[in-house]
Amino acid sequence: MIFETASLSPTEVYRLLVGGITPRPIAWISTLSKDGVANIAPYSFFSVASCNPPILWYSQVNPQSGQDKDTLRNLIDTQECVVHIADTKLLEKLNLSCASLAAEQSEFEYAEIASCPSYSVQPLSVQDSLVRYECRLREILKFSTLPSGGKVALLDVQAIYVDDRVWNGTMIDQEKLNSLGKMGGDFYSLTRDLRKLSRPQV
Repeated sequence: MIFETASLSPTEVYRLLVGGITPRPIAWISTLSKDGVANIAPYSFFSVASCNPPILWYSQVNPQSGQDKDTLRNLIDTQECVVHIADTKLLEKLNLSCASLAAEQSEFEYAEIASCPSYSVQPLSVQDSLVRYECRLREILKFSTLPSGGKVALLDVQAIYVDDRVWNGTMIDQEKLNSLGKMGGDFYSLTRDLRKLSRPQV
């Protein structure tokens, strides 16, 4: 079956994109509002943009209201965030932080997420996250201001926290990290079954 995107509604396009582009890594992003409210929310349109310099990116799909989400507004106002990698033990709290709360209400408090100070930025860190990237906003790319349109934030990585339990002395132990992925609909993927293959030598 072929779907021509020009003849589809934004909702239909969204379902075809998120249902097929799976699993997607999840950026659980904490920010601080200009009024000092600690915000955190997950985004599954996310990856690495560059390693030299180290840059991450995440995309906001614009809400139907047309207003930016708290994360992007806070990033614009205060320029800093922490990108957390969540493991399966944090799934329930991560999912709770999806709730559409008022801007003056903290998802840390709502979802009872244990926090701690960050190393180089002001937003709080999730205490139980095994890997986190402390970032400053580099640039925002606006592709569309329409509902379901996209805005991409490029984030300069300032510092990286790796819990000793998942650091093997050379790299992050993938079997111990057990990071979450996002599937289509309400489904998440759990990285319990890993297969290791060496790259071919030509």
